[in-house]
Amino acid sequence: MTVWDDLVGQEPAVDVLQRAVAGAAARLRGEGGAATAGMTHAWLITGPPGSGRSNAGRAFAAALQCPNDGCGECNECRTALSGAHPDVSLIRTELLSIRVGEIRELIRRAAMSPTQGRWQVMVVEDADRLTEQAADALLKSIEEPAPRTVWVLCAPTVEDVVPTIRSRCRLLVLRTPPVAAVAEMLSRKLGVDAELAGFAARAAQGHIGRARALARDESVRERRTKVLEVPFALRDLGACLKAAQQLAEAAKEEAKASAAAVDEKERAELEQALGVGTKGAKPREAAAAVKDLEEQQKARAKRWERDVLDRSLVDLMALYRDVLVVQTRAGSDLINAELHKSITQFADRTTPEQTVRRIGALAACREAIETNVAPLLALEAMTISLFEG
Repeated sequence: MTVWDDLVGQEPAVDVLQRAVAGAAARLRGEGGAATAGMTHAWLITGPPGSGRSNAGRAFAAALQCPNDGCGECNECRTALSGAHPDVSLIRTELLSIRVGEIRELIRRAAMSPTQGRWQVMVVEDADRLTEQAADALLKSIEEPAPRTVWVLCAPTVEDVVPTIRSRCRLLVLRTPPVAAVAEMLSRKLGVDAELAGFAARAAQGHIGRARALARDESVRERRTKVLEVPFALRDLGACLKAAQQLAEAAKEEAKASAAAVDEKERAELEQALGVGTKGAKPREAAAAVKDLEEQQKARAKRWERDVLDRSLVDLMALYRDVLVVQTRAGSDLINAELHKSITQFADRTTPEQTVRRIGALAACREAIETNVAPLLALEAMTISLFEG
């Protein structure tokens, strides 16, 4: 087992990172020239959702600290991967953005020399969510890094990061993991039987986390099945509005359920830190701190709701993609092979031109929700477009 094992189907990227780790080790030994050519102080790792960007950043950080270049077994590897290593800083957000205050704290740490490890590694898992002020603050630290500091930024695409930052980073692009590689991982690591592993890998479309959830949790599979029933139920305007409402409510409920336990734990920890429930007067800032936490939790719930909706829309796009494959006789494998009969019947009743327009309506809905259009309004416009073709 090594730190690279969770990077499913990313052999070319792993090779690049391993050569960089070797170059970093050579630099620490005082060597120069070709020996260190693969290493640089700032990296931008991009790739589609679920491809393993964050895993790649963490694995790279662990390998840089490991005396054996990423064995996966030593204390340096284990603590770096878990976020407990004193010289590896991992920043991610469940909110809509990463604020300038968080980045300034990271910059302060980046200026320090490593306390135990070989490098001071700063991994920003959601670099696409940096606010403009946060990006401006980060730029100077990347332009003038401390001698043994390495920045690792992760984002879906290079365009999601401001040009001034991305131009100063070495770009590493991850690919969508092959279905066979994902299925093999599910069988090997989770003990999932071959048929279920194959289904989960296909349905997840290369998203590792989604594949794990589909393989492990029957309720996740059931929710996906309900989403895929939508196109077949759009018989009139009333059905369109009903389907949109059901999609919106299901996303809200799923996000609410996911957030409930986390919210409760965070509030309990804050109240304990503020001394709520103990004798004596409450700190003056208690009410403000609780209010700030509630606002953050509300923003996180909004993001999670949008993420659930986006996942549903991606599943629907995959269904219409399968319809188009049948209509054009493209010969490609179906993502939703278990629905082959229904897809074929649907394809016979419609035209490829209609299917392309419907895929466009789904893409437009994703973009509208991402730009803060009210989800229900965006979904209603989308379902009506799907019905009208």
